[in-house]
Amino acid sequence: MTLMLDVENARKTFTMHLQGGISLPVVRDVSFKVNAGECVVLSGPSGAGKSSILKMIFGNYRCDGGRISVRHQGEMTNLAGAEPRLVLNARRMTIGYVSQFLRAVPRVPALDVVAEPLLTAGLSREDARVRAGALLGRLNIPERLWSLPPSTFSGGEQQRVNIARGFISNVPILLLDEPTASLDAANRAVVVDLIAAKKQAGVAMIAIVHDDEVRMQIADRTVDVTTFAAAA
Repeated sequence: MTLMLDVENARKTFTMHLQGGISLPVVRDVSFKVNAGECVVLSGPSGAGKSSILKMIFGNYRCDGGRISVRHQGEMTNLAGAEPRLVLNARRMTIGYVSQFLRAVPRVPALDVVAEPLLTAGLSREDARVRAGALLGRLNIPERLWSLPPSTFSGGEQQRVNIARGFISNVPILLLDEPTASLDAANRAVVVDLIAAKKQAGVAMIAIVHDDEVRMQIADRTVDVTTFAAAA
C-alpha cells in the first residue's frame, strides 16, 4: 500500500488573546497514517478535536509541533509549519476538503461553483460543466437550479453542492467533515457510493461521521481522537 498521509505527534493549542493570553490545549501527540484507497474515520464526542485535526492537515490551523506529511507531487512533504505557498499548492493539487457548510459565492451559478476545481486543474470549461452537471444530477439537484447561485438554495441543497464541489476533483487526499449531516437517506446513499468510488480510484480519505450506519459502511479503520485529548 502507498502511504499518503503520515501525522506524527502533531499538537494544537489556542491562545485566547482577549482573555489575558490564556492557553487552551486542544490535541497533542496526534499520530496516525492513511494509505491510498483507505478511508480512516476520526471518532470521538463533539469537542474532542476531530475538526481541528482536519484543519491542521489542510493548513487552516497551524500546528504547534509535530509533523503532517502528505504525498505531494510524488514525495512525502511536511506541511506542518510550511510556507503558505507550499500549503496553497498542496490544496490545489493534493488535498481536497469537504466541510459541513458551503461558502456560497454571490451571483455565481451552482454549475460553475462545482466546476471551478476542474477549471483550476486545466480542464476546458465545457467539459468541466458537463462533469459538474452530471454530479449535481446524481446528488438530486434539479437542472433548473444549476444556473442559480447556491446562496438562494436551502441548507440541504447547499450541502449537496458543497459535496459535489469536493468530490469532483481528482486530488489524491480528501478530507470529509460530516459530509452526510442533515442529508436524507437517498442522498446519504449517494455520498456513500461516491466515497466507495474514490476508494476504488486510490484516494486516501479522512472523515468525520457521526452517523453510525454511514461510519460502518465507509470506514476501513477508526482513530479514537479522545486518546489525543490535551490536558488543560
